[in-house]
Amino acid sequence: MSYKAEQAHLPALPSRASCGEQRRSLQWLETNFPCRAACPVGTNAGGYVTLIARGMYREAYHLARSPNPFASVCGRICAHPCEVACRRGHIDAPVSIRALKRFVTERQGVESAANFEEILEIVERPRPVAKKPGKVAIIGAGPAGLACAHDLRLMGHQVTIYESSTVAGGMMRLGIPEYRLPREVLQAEIEFIRWLGVDIRYGCKVGRDIDFEELCRTHDAVFIGTGCGRGRRPPVEGGDLEGVLDAVHFLAAVNIGESVEIGQHVVTVGGGNVAFDVARTARRFGGTSTPDEPHHNLVVDAAVVAGRLLHKQVTLLALESEEEMPADPEEIVEASQERVVVQHRRAIKEIRGKNGRVESVITLDVARVFDEQGRFAPEMIPGTEREVPCDSVIFATGQIADLSYLGENSGIKLSPRHTVEVDRTTLATSRKGVYAGGDTAFGPRIVIEAVADGRRAARSIDTQLTGRNDEPVEHLLYRFQAHGYDHPFARGDYELLDRGRVPMIEGEERLTFRAVEIGYDEGQARREGARCLHCWINTEFDSLLIEGSQCIQCRGCVDVCPEGCIDLLDMTRVSMVPTAKSTELQTLISGAGVALIKDETRCIRCGLCARRCPVNCIRMEGFYRTDEFPLLNLADHVV
Repeated sequence: MSYKAEQAHLPALPSRASCGEQRRSLQWLETNFPCRAACPVGTNAGGYVTLIARGMYREAYHLARSPNPFASVCGRICAHPCEVACRRGHIDAPVSIRALKRFVTERQGVESAANFEEILEIVERPRPVAKKPGKVAIIGAGPAGLACAHDLRLMGHQVTIYESSTVAGGMMRLGIPEYRLPREVLQAEIEFIRWLGVDIRYGCKVGRDIDFEELCRTHDAVFIGTGCGRGRRPPVEGGDLEGVLDAVHFLAAVNIGESVEIGQHVVTVGGGNVAFDVARTARRFGGTSTPDEPHHNLVVDAAVVAGRLLHKQVTLLALESEEEMPADPEEIVEASQERVVVQHRRAIKEIRGKNGRVESVITLDVARVFDEQGRFAPEMIPGTEREVPCDSVIFATGQIADLSYLGENSGIKLSPRHTVEVDRTTLATSRKGVYAGGDTAFGPRIVIEAVADGRRAARSIDTQLTGRNDEPVEHLLYRFQAHGYDHPFARGDYELLDRGRVPMIEGEERLTFRAVEIGYDEGQARREGARCLHCWINTEFDSLLIEGSQCIQCRGCVDVCPEGCIDLLDMTRVSMVPTAKSTELQTLISGAGVALIKDETRCIRCGLCARRCPVNCIRMEGFYRTDEFPLLNLADHVV
């Protein structure tokens, strides 16, 4: 196909300037592409799901993997802020972006038949290889540390990661259950980073096996990415009884086969995703693990069978109502399907025991969780004590960082929350040459935010070592030919497609450590990808006498819009225009005429308004990064 179009280059991303003769705000164009704007690493989600819909899987993987060293992991466990922001959610339900990422990584990613050389071809290079590489130490092989190492190696620096555990991955390995993230997928991502030339020293604990000051003395820069590896328990009477655990310890023990024991009646305390991970893991496990991996697997299998036969019970106590819970809705539904009992608006008052062992918990009803300003301030109802029998209690009520390895005179300033204080732009700490990111700097967050921190820190470290800065990001606008029915927007009623349910295993198989999600097949994935509304494409309204295209106020665009998101208002009815900052717009508002108002949140990019306009005042215009344009070229069939 061939389409007539005009290209106009935009200023570099950091400038945030308007777009010259096109009068487009670069910041507005970015935020009007909500899935990308919401992704901490800036993944072009709309582009790759559209390429999946076209059956172009290699190209789709290129967009998904390019900015994300853990694309395959995120396809399994990402909290998907892109889906939360997806404009399709204003119409019916957001595009299933995370499941589509898994679909394409399984076919093109590290877990596929692709080799590392092929993957390296599409990896985003932060900057060229440094002429004089530096030597960098990274503390912690979690998502932030590994992402930092990934990018530093691509820029040519020598990188060594010091990891206290016997495995890499941080909470991706120690905190996320295997039924959500298969170990072989995570390990393949880590092996790619090692293949780049990153040295990971396992079982090397800073502060015990090597001194922090020695790291600073023998390296040109240091990145701290040790996360929040200690569980936080509320000060509850009976909290020291046998059978009381925290989520961090329990999940880590189960995930790497360390010795841990829980009973047949388990209470989990918390309302977030970690609490549900604990509850669902306890529902599967329910026994004892040992450090011997083969024996560990046998015990797990036996415990699963015992859990079914002995009707093991898992109760989750949450302060919040179901609507207030911070856990993902999918987690809540899946836990219910696995017969985890959730009791809302309940707070732990006391843990009771017998012979030093947990016997029950006493709860109070919760009147409210948040105050009038929306701040976390739980309020209990006196006299509402209830007893819940149990023999194990697992708290999933927060995590804190263990920074004792820094020593008393490290020069690293800590926050009142006991996190490392950093410059939020560069991630530099108070000590020159030392950087920090991920949970260590910001407290517990989602994996993709830690990955973004690692990548940002890598660029800051490279700037310190080489004096270089980022090259400007080039953008362009592409104006489509709007008339006729052979252009990218005449694709049928794609806005009517319902969100496809992600297939999952059912029945008794759900109570094993096998991955719960099966994932989309090809037909399902292409159908789901076709639901994308192409938010990188915008309607351009331009009424200019000089071009001979002046609006005649026929209201054709208003009448044809299927979502009712366009209106024409007499200027006397317009009280405020948010963008009315320029003299030109202020003059326009003060005069006579008509204002065209559009609700961007409801626009489905169907292009009907552009086709309907008899004087060509309305056009469809694409917004692209120049380095991605060849791929989006395919998605939009622009040639």
